[in-house]
Amino acid sequence: MKIALFTDTFLPQVNGVSLTLERLVTYLHAKGISTHVFAPETSKSDFYAEYLHRFASFPFFLYPECRIAIPNFASVRQVLLDFQPDVIHIATPFNMGLCGLYYSKKFGIPLIASHHTHFDRYLQYYRLGFLSGWIWKYLRWFHATCHTVLVPSAETKRELLQRGFPRVDIWRRGVDADLFHPGQKHPRFRRQYGIDENYICLYAGRLAPEKDLDILAEVIKNMPEPLRSQIHWVIVGDGPLLPELKEAGLPRTTFTGYLNGKALAEAYANADLFVFPSSTETFGNVVLEALASGTPAIGARSGGVQEIIQDGITGTLCTPRSPRRTMEAIAELLSNPNLLRQMSLNARKYALTQSWDSILDPVIMHYKQASAQSWSEQSA
Repeated sequence: MKIALFTDTFLPQVNGVSLTLERLVTYLHAKGISTHVFAPETSKSDFYAEYLHRFASFPFFLYPECRIAIPNFASVRQVLLDFQPDVIHIATPFNMGLCGLYYSKKFGIPLIASHHTHFDRYLQYYRLGFLSGWIWKYLRWFHATCHTVLVPSAETKRELLQRGFPRVDIWRRGVDADLFHPGQKHPRFRRQYGIDENYICLYAGRLAPEKDLDILAEVIKNMPEPLRSQIHWVIVGDGPLLPELKEAGLPRTTFTGYLNGKALAEAYANADLFVFPSSTETFGNVVLEALASGTPAIGARSGGVQEIIQDGITGTLCTPRSPRRTMEAIAELLSNPNLLRQMSLNARKYALTQSWDSILDPVIMHYKQASAQSWSEQSA
């Protein structure tokens, strides 16, 4: 098989979507499935691969890490004519996705889409909620000819079906349990950041309004004593809210900036709790990485996160946007070391069932089904 992938984010950009798609492409190549990836240029040092085609781009105003490409249609056309893909996979509803959609229709190539972001929920955080109806209308039109729309959680599948999307299936996310491992815990992490408190609570992810970081800030400021003085907060990531959070006077808080690879794995493994208040996630890759590291997670009972955290088993699910309930959950777990230890074991055990191979095989099945259906229709 041969797959053409159109996306607005890819390596060296570091986010849940880009890392997932890089995993997919690597896996396809390992299975002997050729791919060509069409993606925006990036201002960072480029990630080169012979299968990767870059196009001029500019940052998306709500999410600067996501670039809006200006695809060269003539160039794309020639690559597709030479490559002759069996399936086009579009991972964005923006310009690159529109380019893939256009050539899917023009050349009669079956189309698979993956839906990664709750765009309408993001709008609420930027005072653009009035655009929600238009966004859903556009997304229904955009995905109308897809053989299947792949989504990372049952919650997202239900929403898309309720919104009138005809063919939706689940493509969950996996975790590298060899990298994210409890064995990454090491005293040098505490030394590096000057941490003397008894406990470490960790957040990792983009520092942006849609992650409900105002709730996290309230929790950090208002944790009751004496527990408040015993917790050191480590915030991993970057984004538009970083300056504001640094100026907020959050007690006993360290901002590390972006971390990846072993440095990120060490952050997870050295934390006693992973606290992730976001209620807008379609999945929540960072939560699964924390669990693989043996770190119980506290998250919102919302979106895809509620399908990763098993309440009372691998962590605690809280009412979305509730600082009080989040503080209670932190206090309950840190005051019960036996429960925390058992949750750590449960978290690691669960993560070991979420291998990338088991997650990515169904995607290939969808490609084959789409290709076979297209061939059957053309032969009829």
